[in-house]
Amino acid sequence: MIDSGSTLLVGVDGGGTGCRAAIGTVADGILAHAESGPANATSDPVLAIKNITLAVTAAAQVLGISIGALRAATTHVGLAGIMNKQDVERVKSGLHYGDVSVTDDRPTAVKGALGDEFGFVLSVGTGTIAASYTSDGLKCVGGWGFQLSDRGSGAWLGRAALENVLLCYDGIGEHSPLTRNLLSKFNSDPNQIVAFGSKATAADLAKLARDIVERANSGDPWGRVMMQTGAEHLVHALNGLGFVTGNRLCLTGGVGPHYAKYLPDEFLAGYTAPLGTALDGAFALAQAKSALSKGTP
Repeated sequence: MIDSGSTLLVGVDGGGTGCRAAIGTVADGILAHAESGPANATSDPVLAIKNITLAVTAAAQVLGISIGALRAATTHVGLAGIMNKQDVERVKSGLHYGDVSVTDDRPTAVKGALGDEFGFVLSVGTGTIAASYTSDGLKCVGGWGFQLSDRGSGAWLGRAALENVLLCYDGIGEHSPLTRNLLSKFNSDPNQIVAFGSKATAADLAKLARDIVERANSGDPWGRVMMQTGAEHLVHALNGLGFVTGNRLCLTGGVGPHYAKYLPDEFLAGYTAPLGTALDGAFALAQAKSALSKGTP
């Protein structure tokens, strides 16, 4: 039972593959969570708001409270695709959970992984986030979205794999078990691959990433090339952020931890497990905002 005097907190983590929501209180932490579909503010803001609402509503049902009770909640939403103030206001206007703050998904990913500690984060899922948190604050490189950025991400791996399948089909490259398997999924018809690629979302392409990672770990040459290429980009990103050997490094997301096998040893000297997830980070930011509004240190 939630104390009637407790401030409700809502944290939301939304991305190209799915949306996750958590509800709890300052005293008790997260008490319930739920998931829904994709929530990217750039690719489909209407769908993003819908899936945020579905996830929060489901979490409220798990906790046994009415959605109306959340009108007094302090809420933080970390959402992929938030690019400007207009995006923030569009999302905020579609939500009715009390005091709502909206950011892109970088602050929530870093807060979840590092807490209040300094370090570096490579959060690689459908997209890619490379970030540092130091005495100078939060700094990020890349992560500009699937169309022009996000190298190393699940979506990037999926697109690269299908490109390699077509190269092999044309006789420019030599097939591997990975490319043969992917080609068979499209009935060995390159036209079906092209048709898929012309409409595929980042989430659609990212669904291929698990097989790519597994094949790479089993020694598949095409799989290894793609993972190594992704790792090279992540190294460049860390260097751009000022990483030095021994700095704390967390790899998060559905793909991120798999890159540990492909990063140079000097980048792994301070490799540590993340403290939590981006959803934990969103909840922590809601908690911090609640404390600030009450003047709590």
